[in-house]
Amino acid sequence: MIDCLVIGGGPAGLTAAIYLARYRRSTVVYDAGPSRAALIPKSHNYPGFPTGISGAELLGRLAQQAESYQVPIVRAWISRVEKTREGFVADHGEGEIRASTILLATGIVDVAPRMAGLDEAVSKGLVRYCPVCDAFEASDQRIAVMGASEAAIGKAKFLRCYSRHVTLLWQHVSGPRAWKELKEAGICVLTGQSQLRMADQKICVTNGEGETCFDVLYPALGSNVRSGLAVTLGAATGAAGCLKVDEHQCTSVSGIFAAGDVVSDLHQIAVGTAHAAIAATRIHKILPERPR
Repeated sequence: MIDCLVIGGGPAGLTAAIYLARYRRSTVVYDAGPSRAALIPKSHNYPGFPTGISGAELLGRLAQQAESYQVPIVRAWISRVEKTREGFVADHGEGEIRASTILLATGIVDVAPRMAGLDEAVSKGLVRYCPVCDAFEASDQRIAVMGASEAAIGKAKFLRCYSRHVTLLWQHVSGPRAWKELKEAGICVLTGQSQLRMADQKICVTNGEGETCFDVLYPALGSNVRSGLAVTLGAATGAAGCLKVDEHQCTSVSGIFAAGDVVSDLHQIAVGTAHAAIAATRIHKILPERPR
């Protein structure tokens, strides 16, 4: 039986594994990928990289560091977790792994817009999901926000602080209740379903009012929280579906900890790695001491 099974190999999961290994705890990372962080062409808001770093490069560095402490990174799904008297047993399809504790860093999956060539548009930074991460880089550009919720309205208002050219692509026939407020803020609103295409390094949007092209599109269509492994064991969740945790990142199921986007709707790498450090430290403290 290992000390901790880390499920999820994004920044939070790999950070937790590094901390646990340095605490001399036996740890394995199970990661079926791909991490949401891998979609980032270049991040400029993760501290310590003044010229920016891509998500793929950051993940590679973290994996290399974890492996330098002999932490195995297994590319497989954990499909089921059960609680036992000694801890937990997890099924990975080709067998089982037993652990005293579990740290979930399974993240979220954004609901993506329908668009041909979406992956290419994301890799080029034409479609972005996190304005907190990169709105600064979109300063003074023509920005579109697509959605039909208060989150979409909030995202459009937030981005208005970076550009005077912000359009909300409201995915309902009728306008949002905050229509007047949006207009007063200088945010254009286009209603109805929109067809998207990439052309000449732009995202072009066609709806009943014709075609308009933007430098960047921020979808605000919601996300799915990957919290199911803990929820099936009775873990509590908040309104957004994120796992509720205490000050040590422990869920309502004793022995199951969580870090990163599966916990917080502030989807930031720095937040996730901080969660991981807190959780790993608590896990180390609650496990039996093993003097060398």
